[in-house]
Amino acid sequence: MPASSAKAESRNRLTAAGWEQAALETLAESGVAAVAVEPLARRLGVTKGSFYWHFATREALLQAALERWERSDEDEVLAPIATVADPRERVRELIRQVSHKRLSHRVFAALLKALDQPLIRPFIERVAQRRLAFVTEAFRQAGFDAPTAANRARLAWSAYVGFVQLAQLGQPRMQHDEFEAYIRDFIEILIPH
Repeated sequence: MPASSAKAESRNRLTAAGWEQAALETLAESGVAAVAVEPLARRLGVTKGSFYWHFATREALLQAALERWERSDEDEVLAPIATVADPRERVRELIRQVSHKRLSHRVFAALLKALDQPLIRPFIERVAQRRLAFVTEAFRQAGFDAPTAANRARLAWSAYVGFVQLAQLGQPRMQHDEFEAYIRDFIEILIPH
């Protein structure tokens, strides 16, 4: 089979997951409004018909893409960290892992800008509640009383949201060593040895 035929055949078999990933990348680069069928089809080198094979509407694609983002964070970060026996180390590792998920940060930042959209606000609220519950429970297991565990979880979440938003405001980008020192300091402040 000629290379151009193989490439065309590959394009025709674009999966729903391929559309979802492209939607997430577009969302991270240009925001929620940029997730549109025609530009995505051009980006992927396929026809709009491929989209309608998998999704009825743009909103269905956006919903599926957001669910993929949420599952990915849970599968790649929360699930492996949940197995760390020492709850203090679990919190430290969570911060280390989350701090290096650049695409996830950019998606989250774009979603924060779109909280006025009916699909986005409930989604972000659910994600925030789940993450806060995870971190609160880790602090509880680390020996903090319920109010202190909740406050430390809120502090961690607030720092994450604030850091993501600072990046959107044009905060000068830290060099790798500066960023790693920031993460070490944050961990030490939040859950000292």
